[in-house]
Amino acid sequence: MDAFLVSTGIVALAEIGDKTQLLAFLLAARFRRPLPIVAGILVSTVANHAFAAAVGALVSRLLGPDVMRWVLGIAFLGMAAWIMVPDEVDEDETPLARFGVFLTTAIAFFVAEMGDKTQVATVALAARYSSAVSVVAGTTLGMMIANVPAVYFGDRIAGRLTAGSSSLKLVHGLAALVFAVLGIATLLGAGRSLGF
Repeated sequence: MDAFLVSTGIVALAEIGDKTQLLAFLLAARFRRPLPIVAGILVSTVANHAFAAAVGALVSRLLGPDVMRWVLGIAFLGMAAWIMVPDEVDEDETPLARFGVFLTTAIAFFVAEMGDKTQVATVALAARYSSAVSVVAGTTLGMMIANVPAVYFGDRIAGRLTAGSSSLKLVHGLAALVFAVLGIATLLGAGRSLGF
């Protein structure tokens, strides 16, 4: 249960103001069809995060517990720093609707998530926790918590989540704090009972 709850919370916080959330705003404004957009986000997130969790589980098996503890601790601290860097989406780079709303959303989100903060977090979380299914379920729920409101209430939310807003900085600061605590706890051996 810890893997699910931690994964949900971290990704929901990390996704606020992230480029994929900005992409959700953009797609909602362009297509004005929330159901296929939400379905596309869900499908692409499950696929992307399942791949990321598989990588995390593989890394965990390949590295010994001592090396893994250092890699994860440093990775979580790196995520704490990275989360403070604001993302941007260029409207001209968003794909056209030649594939329909659902497929356009699924492709755009899958590509946007490649190498994104939340995908890297999913790799690290899957390496940290033994249940990749719980991690993927949690990170997917976190993505949906952040992006579904962006699709349905985008016009009202977008004005409040500008890159310079203090509320956005606060949310990013909280996410960075969670990553930093996880990193420090991991480096200090908090995961030894789990084999790290």
